[in-house]
Amino acid sequence: MANTSSAKKAIRSSEKKHATNLMHKDAFRSTRKEVEKAIKTNDKELPTLVSSFYKQVDKAAKVNAISKEAAARLKSRLTTKVNKATK
Repeated sequence: MANTSSAKKAIRSSEKKHATNLMHKDAFRSTRKEVEKAIKTNDKELPTLVSSFYKQVDKAAKVNAISKEAAARLKSRLTTKVNKATK
């Protein structure tokens, strides 16, 4: 347990940051699942889902929930899957 007031505040702020990071990560993970489902079913909504996935990943990278390199890697891998499926 934290003894000083600054340590207690650090715990509170890290819990807030953790909740925010989880929110951003959950958002792009659920969107990625929707995109992968759309790839399997040849859904017409695929381009809009991909763009919303890009938006979610970029937001997560902007607030440092994930690194910019990880964001680029996620977008690249999903784009490769989409391109293979649409051929």
